[in-house]
Amino acid sequence: MKSILSKSSLYLFVLITGLSVSCNQHTSTAESAMISAAVGSKTIKKLATSSKKTIAPNFKKYWYAGDAEITSYELQQARYGEIRDGKAVLVYVSEPFNSEKQVKADRNNSENIPVIKLNATKNFLTGIYPYSIMSSTFYPVYDDQHAIKVTASVQEWCGQVFSQLNNKEEFEITSHSYFESEGDQQHTLAKSVLENELWIKIRINPEALPTGEAEVIPSFEYLRLSHKEVKAYQAELSLETGSSHNIYTINYPELQRSLSITFAKTFPFTIEGWTETSVSGFGSNSKTMTSTATRIHTLKTPYWRQNGNEDVSLRDNLGL
Repeated sequence: MKSILSKSSLYLFVLITGLSVSCNQHTSTAESAMISAAVGSKTIKKLATSSKKTIAPNFKKYWYAGDAEITSYELQQARYGEIRDGKAVLVYVSEPFNSEKQVKADRNNSENIPVIKLNATKNFLTGIYPYSIMSSTFYPVYDDQHAIKVTASVQEWCGQVFSQLNNKEEFEITSHSYFESEGDQQHTLAKSVLENELWIKIRINPEALPTGEAEVIPSFEYLRLSHKEVKAYQAELSLETGSSHNIYTINYPELQRSLSITFAKTFPFTIEGWTETSVSGFGSNSKTMTSTATRIHTLKTPYWRQNGNEDVSLRDNLGL
């Protein structure tokens, strides 16, 4: 399998114009092209001097077509020592990212970083009350640094928690919780592999996935649900190749947790599902359980334009 990314900078102008499309229903394609043309030469010069990699044609055709990839999953989620039926959704989309403010850019300029954004959601019931979980990860298309930003939130009837990581000189982390022992916190961490970013790295260049032993910061979702300290933990990383699918596994011995992600062997390396084995529940009610997610359907569509009542039927295609 050849790497998706090669070392030249011929495609930068096309890349910039493509970035302007996603998730901004107020900016037309024509307006985006005009913005790109106005700043294109400056951007090309800046990125070229940084020796950025060029995007391969199949990557550009798939990820810069002006829509998002939405995949739904049947979810069997362990929580409080029982398996809960639910749904999960992974939304991948290309975006221009404002490197200074560390948010999605409203328009293209020379300081933007092209990213693939992953919005991952899970919804399930625990008895009478619902859980809603969402994480957002912004990872550079050039696969040349850690995720630039990661956020995660968990809402249920007891309250809500929120965490955010910004990639600056160090990882800057803020977290908020309704639990007194967690409350409002701010701290920094030395940079290391982020579990959240690996879901996007799979889609960009799975050959470059880290393997062997490494320090990894687990997903913010897991850290919040299990009330574990936000830090890097020693992990064992492995990639198993098959005839049609590969499986990437992250094992955390200290946490008694492992995550295995199954994805297509060929581009665009679609995520087919995952299994997560960890301790569920607390105290004497805790037990080791396995959560699973199995793909239902995938849509490539500009969902941000499909917000009318007549568009609700599209959810039927996703089994949601």
